[in-house]
Amino acid sequence: MSSDLVLVDVTDRVCTVTLARPEARNALNTALHRASAAALWEAEQDDAIDAVVLTGADPAFCAGLDLQELGGGGDNLRGGMGGRDAPDNPIDAVWKMTTPVIGAINGPAVTGGLELALGCDFLVASERARFGDTHARVGVTPGGGMSVFLPMAVGLRRAKEMSLTGNFVGAEEALRIGLVNHVVPHEELLPTAQRLAHDIAGNDGPAVRHLKALYDANARLTVGDALANEREVFRSYRVDFDEVERRRAAIVERGRAQG
Repeated sequence: MSSDLVLVDVTDRVCTVTLARPEARNALNTALHRASAAALWEAEQDDAIDAVVLTGADPAFCAGLDLQELGGGGDNLRGGMGGRDAPDNPIDAVWKMTTPVIGAINGPAVTGGLELALGCDFLVASERARFGDTHARVGVTPGGGMSVFLPMAVGLRRAKEMSLTGNFVGAEEALRIGLVNHVVPHEELLPTAQRLAHDIAGNDGPAVRHLKALYDANARLTVGDALANEREVFRSYRVDFDEVERRRAAIVERGRAQG
């Protein structure tokens, strides 16, 4: 399923899904939420697909929630998190998928974009990748697993530093602290991620899905309550949408300056 907002390519049992809203740094407005979730869920349902590569159209992987839409009332903040049926946002989709998902991080992955990356099974990063959590700067609380999956990846103290300061981490630092598995030159990003995906697809499919489910289930023995707690706080947290809009320009400028 390809659309104006999401590009899909299937080759030799590997599906590459590309967020394609580059003029907005692939920020998740309601339309991109739904289109990307639909593409991922279609791949999950397709017996001819054994692995997925998730990436963004340059220059960014995903800038998180579209702050302009968020500041206008927050429709994209509430979309579909934790639904029981087919997901209507990509974070929920990667959580539910039994098909392995490799994140190919081609540029900045910020806040909701970082949560989307953290939901993948593992990450390959371009040298241009940067990672940041700006929830505290925007004035919202996480609802996509940040407080659970970021400390699982980098440790509690490093995760607190990233979230409480809002400072960005570059690709090499992300590799050093265990946030990503590999850092490669930008032009080698997709070939590297797709090669790893084909390595997965070359294995026994039921065994791969079983292993992924086993890892995920064992992790949730310890993080399930934490995820439920984050979701409960997220649902009850009151967002000042006017303040989000006032902060938006300063957040964008700060992110550029840290590049």
